[in-house]
Amino acid sequence: MVFILSAAVLAAALAFIYPTRTALPKRVSGRQPAVMLWAWERPVDLRFIDIEKFGVAFLAKSISLKSDEVMVRPRLQPLTLPEGTTVVAVARIETSRDSRPTLSDIQRQKLTQEIKGMSLLPNVSELQIDFDATQSERAFYRELIADVRRELSPRKRLSITALASWCMSDDWLSDLPIDEAVPMLFRMAGDGRQIANRLDAGDDFKAKPCRQSYGISLDEARPRLLPYRKLYVFNPDAWTEESVRKIPEFIQ
Repeated sequence: MVFILSAAVLAAALAFIYPTRTALPKRVSGRQPAVMLWAWERPVDLRFIDIEKFGVAFLAKSISLKSDEVMVRPRLQPLTLPEGTTVVAVARIETSRDSRPTLSDIQRQKLTQEIKGMSLLPNVSELQIDFDATQSERAFYRELIADVRRELSPRKRLSITALASWCMSDDWLSDLPIDEAVPMLFRMAGDGRQIANRLDAGDDFKAKPCRQSYGISLDEARPRLLPYRKLYVFNPDAWTEESVRKIPEFIQ
């Protein structure tokens, strides 16, 4: 059986309308796949994947914080998956540079409810927050994560993406109520080369939540990866059978 998540269906689901035909694929019981494919905002057809080896973390909402506003854009592109795929719903958060957000309690409460809403999508096993919070935004982000965790069922996993610097030398993650922080080992700026060199030398991340997985991209050379960690893989181009087949070669 193949599941097709159209733009209209996802928009309806995110608005808390769940007719039977909108259900996401049923989860596979047991451990999560070793590789998660990030499915960003483009039409994605992954009906060919082996669901024992690959799961999918799909962009469900893009959220922009501007002044006092919380502007939400649901996924508008279709997502086609085989029945039984392990599914993670991702919220991408960005802040306006022109109209800096107030980061008020009301703004945080609205944002919390938007993220919580993704957990109501049938068979989503985990929520993931993707927010490159600046130093001045960290207190807001910490409170947001705590609020989301309180709103979720204890059985629902919560993860975040993490700048590699957060994991290696600027550890503010260890006491967050999250199940996992995915270190982003691509598009690294600043001390990215130094971090890559340390990983190549066998160093591990200081922050414990960052020691479960890696985030890599197919279009960038990656540093040395320790074995037995889950991989989140980004592809700047459309996913195809050929690009998925290249992943084992890329990570060797």
